[in-house]
Order: sequence, then structure tokens, then C-alpha cells
Amino acid sequence: MNSIIENLHPVVAFPPAASPAATEDAVSMKGCKKALVVLTGDNATSVTGATVTLKQSTVVALTDEKALEFDWVYANTDTGASDALTKTAVTSDTFDTTTTNDKNWMYAIEVDAASLDTANGFCVLRVDVTGNANCVCAGVYLLDRQRYAGGTPSVSAITD
Repeated sequence: MNSIIENLHPVVAFPPAASPAATEDAVSMKGCKKALVVLTGDNATSVTGATVTLKQSTVVALTDEKALEFDWVYANTDTGASDALTKTAVTSDTFDTTTTNDKNWMYAIEVDAASLDTANGFCVLRVDVTGNANCVCAGVYLLDRQRYAGGTPSVSAITD
């Protein structure tokens, strides 16, 4: 039986930052079937919230990036009160994080590799977080069912 780390390849999307915009890493989904994008944040006061968008591209250099539509996000807008995630509909290809002051939060978005525009060669995923103020947030990709599973992940997901 494989361990969790043998089945999931964790990749930092962006380290804890007050303004992660334009610093997010992209991951190739060529070697996996699904990805879970996990975002966490610590709101201070006078929080504006962040706008979260998923992007897709044909290469990790992101030269032809475009939005990736998704329908659901799993949200916990107060992790200090509960660990429960609530499935929340997304009305477009973006959503805004909570603006409640002095709360820690977590959002999780599941992405099936088949939802990318594979007919046109899109196989790269990136989470884009912009517009936040007075909030420190971080993101991690958990890549599932790697083609080369077994043992510690050694196939890089941040290169083509």
C-alpha cells in the first residue's frame, strides 16, 4: 500500500505573502489526473479580500495563459471556529476570499486534468491571487495519481 506522499505530490503555489500576485508557480498536469489547490490566509483589519482565478496554459512559461472555468470551491471562512469545508458555487471563473477582519480562512479547489483545454494542448495549471490587502495568504497544489507513482515524487511538476 502506498503512503500519502507516494500518491500526492505537494508543490508550493506561492509562499506566505501579503501580495502573491505574479509570484505563483504553475504546475504541469501531464503526469496526474487531478489537482487540489489549497489556499490559506490570515486576515488582519481593513481586509479587502483577494480575487482568486484559475489559469491554464500549454507551457509552464505561461506564454498563452487563459482562464480555466470551475464551478465549486470548498470554503472555510473561519478556521479558528471549525475545520468544516462548505461546498460553495462559483458563478464565474473567479471568486473572492472573505473580508471578515481577524479571521483565518482556507479554500480548496479540485481540478480534473480533463477540464483543461486538452484539445488545444493546455496541460498547465496556475492559481492567480490578486487584489488582497491586509491579508497574508499562501497556496499549495496537491497533485493526485501521478503517472509515475511509487516512491517519493521525483518527476518535477514545475517544468514542462
